[in-house]
Amino acid sequence: MPCLNEAETIKKCVLEIQQAFRDGNLCGEVLVADNGSNDGSQQIAEELGARVVQVPEKGYGSALQGGIATARGEYVLMGDADASYDFSHIPRFVDALRDGADLVMGNRFLGGIQLGAMPWKHQYIGNPILSWIGRLFFKCPAGDFHCGLRGFRKDAIERLGLSTTGMEFASEMVIKATLQGLRIEEIPTVLRPDGRSRPPHLRSWRDGWRHLRFMLLYCPRWLFLFAGFVFFAVGILLVGAIAVLGRVELGGLALSVNTSLSAAMLGLVGFQLLTVGTFARQYASAVGLQPPNPMVQQAEERFSLEVGIVLGLGASLVGGGLFVSAFLAWRSAGFGAMSAELTVSRVIPAVTLGMIGVQTIFGSFLLSMIGLMPQRSSETK
Repeated sequence: MPCLNEAETIKKCVLEIQQAFRDGNLCGEVLVADNGSNDGSQQIAEELGARVVQVPEKGYGSALQGGIATARGEYVLMGDADASYDFSHIPRFVDALRDGADLVMGNRFLGGIQLGAMPWKHQYIGNPILSWIGRLFFKCPAGDFHCGLRGFRKDAIERLGLSTTGMEFASEMVIKATLQGLRIEEIPTVLRPDGRSRPPHLRSWRDGWRHLRFMLLYCPRWLFLFAGFVFFAVGILLVGAIAVLGRVELGGLALSVNTSLSAAMLGLVGFQLLTVGTFARQYASAVGLQPPNPMVQQAEERFSLEVGIVLGLGASLVGGGLFVSAFLAWRSAGFGAMSAELTVSRVIPAVTLGMIGVQTIFGSFLLSMIGLMPQRSSETK
């Protein structure tokens, strides 16, 4: 149990865990990872037979990391020290671990959230949305990403190289477990109103953002690639349509030069997001943040440095040809005011293709440089 000034509830938690051990005929220890309590929580826990370890680095994740590192058992169960979780469910988690699960997640939405146990914005907005995002991004089977009551094989979790210090530790554990292919199961559990008279340590917006931030950082596909593809496709299609048609009528609006310029910028931003996302995904695999993706590996084998250079040169040459053609047409008109038709049909597409070509060439070199990095497995971090 991570603990920071839980004198009001620590006794109830320790006694409930000890009773669960007896009821389930389990051999275990109650380990309190104290994060700097100054209200006597440590003494209360020790008097009841719990082992207390001091974790000086502040934060929910830091406390849990310190506790996991010093735990002596094959299986480790974690739960908050505020009496909000029903520790009588511990034998259910142990049974699932003995049946072969690597990580067993509690699910408060399946087991029941008692009245007053969770603020409505957490129950109906924050937790469901963040859990849905986690399942969408990582294909994780867990329906309650942030349940603080969970159990796991110590050796399996230690191989994940968990490192976050705050509340996002809960997300990091389940995300990395999913990415590494660990067997994850869920157990319905009950959430009760906590027994404290003070406000909780959780800060809704700050900690919610930290969870979302971690998910985005671990999923370049959603952070960069999908947005990049949409921007690039919309921008290039608009540039191409206006170049061919001269102008596009849309609901009484005439889309011409200004729209083409804006669409070109949108397409270039999209292309940059695509390239950055590709760099991020390959870098994450190289340093062991994520396991290699077979589809990405196949694409990398086909898209060599030489292929990138050829594609980049091709786009640049087409753009250069359009630019020369526009220049000649402008010269034949006496270098006067350039027509809107010439601008949208040749100049804007020429500049756009040229910039895409240059980025493709130099981006291919950067990808190849990342590919030279020695590949690290996340299990050896």
